[in-house]
Amino acid sequence: IPLVITTCFSVALPAQPPSPPPVVKSVEIAEKQITFRIHAPNAESVQLSSSDIPGASRNAKLEKDEDGIWTTSFDTPPGGAYRYFFSVDGVRTLDPRNLSTSQANSEMWSLATVPDAPWTPSLETPRGAISEIDYASKSLQRMRRMHVYTPPGYGNSDQRYPVLYLLHGIGGEETEWARYAQPDVLLDNLIAGGKAVPMILVMPNGRAQQDDRPVGDIFAHRPAFKFFERDLLEDVIPTIESRYSVLADREHRALAGLSMGGGQTMNFGFAHLDQFAWLGGFSAAPNTRRSEDLLPDPEKAKQLRLLWLSCGNRDGLLHITQDLHAWFKAKGVPHVYHISGYAHDAPEWKQALYWFLQQLDFQR
Repeated sequence: IPLVITTCFSVALPAQPPSPPPVVKSVEIAEKQITFRIHAPNAESVQLSSSDIPGASRNAKLEKDEDGIWTTSFDTPPGGAYRYFFSVDGVRTLDPRNLSTSQANSEMWSLATVPDAPWTPSLETPRGAISEIDYASKSLQRMRRMHVYTPPGYGNSDQRYPVLYLLHGIGGEETEWARYAQPDVLLDNLIAGGKAVPMILVMPNGRAQQDDRPVGDIFAHRPAFKFFERDLLEDVIPTIESRYSVLADREHRALAGLSMGGGQTMNFGFAHLDQFAWLGGFSAAPNTRRSEDLLPDPEKAKQLRLLWLSCGNRDGLLHITQDLHAWFKAKGVPHVYHISGYAHDAPEWKQALYWFLQQLDFQR
């Protein structure tokens, strides 16, 4: 009887690779809704925080699906840039699917951009440029930084340009306007359409020390509010006028800002009417003096080429702009007063800048 030997082998099959994570699209912008998503399968809770997006609370809850994707949607806001971040189980988290970010001092935000015609770049539109420059602030005894926009064609001739100094809010710094409201694209489009004159736009850092929130008398010598006034007048403006081809007189120099920057504009501008002929306050903040202290002699304000006041009717600081308007009206001070349907948010400031730029007829 033949001997049959059977040998059994145990073959180890390769392990199945793990399933790839689902494809997540964030931010998704449609005609009627803007949607935010994040893949966090092990998270217990996810919230979205944004003070910029109309209708979004600071802690909007996201819903989780079976794939571990958390989602929330809002009505699509007007065109503009909107800051937000996720809170994943209480941990501040940027949107990993959105590489666009915005920095406000020590905090980073994800940035959602909703297209809008005045802020949409066009291949046919000549482009200006934004530069980041450093300068030595003698008044603050340290190096500082600002962003400078130069219009299309700058440097191709000996033309000199008017200048707008544009100030940010208390939560921002020199990058806020450039990254948050795209004033370079806006100016490119307005200049190309003949709606704004070519100008240089300067965006400095209005925070002159680490913590510049108003404490006590913010107009005393030591607080940063007063320090920045010196930095602006003694360092920022002289630096621009020494490095750039500008028209260095009050008739061609404008000052404007949002929130804290709007308050700074009112205070610095009225205190130095020999330096500025054009002033714009967008949602001016409480760092504005009382009207009678701001401008003891209303007759002097009549030498301004433009005094602009604007705010949203859902802004908690609306009363400041209303009080200024009432006082200027009572004293016969010419000014533009514009109230929108927005809140203390990006859509208001972008629209205010859009209209303000078109009023800067430096050539008249």
